[in-house]
Amino acid sequence: MTEPYADMILVGGHVKTSSGWAQALAVRTGVIDMVGSREDVLRRRGPDTRVTDLAGDTVLPGLHDLHVHPIYAGIRERRCKIPQGSSLADTLRIVAEHISRAAPGAWVLGGQWDTSALGTAPERTMLDAVAPGNPVLLEDTSGHSSWANSAALGVAGIGPGTPDPLGGYFERDAAGNPSGIQRETAADLLAASAPTPADEEVEAALEWALGEMVSHGITSFTEAAVGFTAGPRAELRAYTRLAARGAVRQRVRLCLVWSPNDPVCEEVIATRNLYASGHITPDCVKIFLDGVPTDSHTAAMLEPYKDTVEGRDDEAGRHGLLAIAPAVLERAVTRFDRMGITVKFHAAGDAAVRAALDAVEAARTANGHGPCMHNVGHCTFVAKTDIERASQIGATFEVSPYLWQPSPICSDIAAAVGPEAVERVWPVREMLEARALVVAGSDWCVVPSVNPWSAIETLVTRQEPGGSSDSFGASQAITLEEAFDLFTVNSARQEGMENRVGRIEPGMLADIVVVGQNPFEVPIAQVHATEVKMTFIEGQLVFDAGARKESVS
Repeated sequence: MTEPYADMILVGGHVKTSSGWAQALAVRTGVIDMVGSREDVLRRRGPDTRVTDLAGDTVLPGLHDLHVHPIYAGIRERRCKIPQGSSLADTLRIVAEHISRAAPGAWVLGGQWDTSALGTAPERTMLDAVAPGNPVLLEDTSGHSSWANSAALGVAGIGPGTPDPLGGYFERDAAGNPSGIQRETAADLLAASAPTPADEEVEAALEWALGEMVSHGITSFTEAAVGFTAGPRAELRAYTRLAARGAVRQRVRLCLVWSPNDPVCEEVIATRNLYASGHITPDCVKIFLDGVPTDSHTAAMLEPYKDTVEGRDDEAGRHGLLAIAPAVLERAVTRFDRMGITVKFHAAGDAAVRAALDAVEAARTANGHGPCMHNVGHCTFVAKTDIERASQIGATFEVSPYLWQPSPICSDIAAAVGPEAVERVWPVREMLEARALVVAGSDWCVVPSVNPWSAIETLVTRQEPGGSSDSFGASQAITLEEAFDLFTVNSARQEGMENRVGRIEPGMLADIVVVGQNPFEVPIAQVHATEVKMTFIEGQLVFDAGARKESVS
């Protein structure tokens, strides 16, 4: 019997397989049909086979990003965008430019800022100086704090008598007036008074973000918090509408935000399968357990913070905020586990990580070990004893690339927790040594770019891309092969797709990328410069950086 012809053949390059390197591969009906030498693979060429000469380029499995906020990223591109690391003067200049173009009384929304980069603690009068009449609301880099001017506070009805909401607080001056800095749920309370984007803007933002990700070789991703920007229903509509017209090419897992006593959350989760389609799987729930270990002191920590927050010497100021009571959390995770829904936790502090693992363990005790691979997201700090038990209870650590290199937000973290704790920040090396499953999630657009190649490099160097004299958590550096696995085989396993994607082997789906340099053959400080030339999903070309030669002799 004659072997069927391939639909597509890539030859003349370096193809990374599970066991080494090959010269070529063939694809048939979206599946990798053969991997091997040039001569062997070309035998699968038929009259209609598309043959591409790679001219020495490298073929790798498609990459996965298991924690992104695409709509949030797209919306931010259209707002008052402040480059990370901007000084106070530059930040106010950018705000003033947007005010000059805004209609009288119109809101100016945007971000990002960091206290360390500003050089001083921000407060409302700084914004009042450049925006006396327009409400201004700027998110910090983490997305867990906001900075408002007096006009925004006035529109929201927030004043000296406004109580702090559960799970957050308003910073105040000596007279008790809100300073303009809101933390956690207080930031949400103020944001609720600002206008939300229209459906058309949400769809445009998502479509732009999808294109941005595929241009970097990201063929699968997890939307980490549906509703984060425009509300859950508007964002689900955007995904389903784009999917209906074929604009969603990647494999997408949607995490629906859950919090106690929120009927909207429960309704969206109950109707989740109305939004499912060929590439969209809404089978994940996101639970926020704490904030961030910066000057806000909102990440839940086992040991007290090393610096102090003026006017806050309470338990929350010393140890942070655990957003959900352990008993409530354990009941919820056990219920979702029984429903076959994967739980993704936001847990930056080690106390929050412990609470998440306790909840997973409670679910395993009640339900047994099932297929859901619940994952603890961020894991900025994790106690050593908790690292050791993760693999025993089937919990995954999802760590945040880009944030383990020197950056403004990392400077805030170092000041808050002290140098001793920072030695073990994002303890990826310890996690792998404990044989835990570790995956990567960029948290874009908390980070300025979704490009995974910088993250892969800095996992190895713990320095700035290209190298730097400073490092962040250098003892937790890993090898290049281990870093690449986080984005491929590990992520495929986490998503329950290890039999379909994550490796280049016959029988696997042809989710592959072509890059101009082989990241395994260049100096490690050059890995960040890897550029994607083509991205294929199930053998279909979904990104092409330029025209390719379509035939070989």
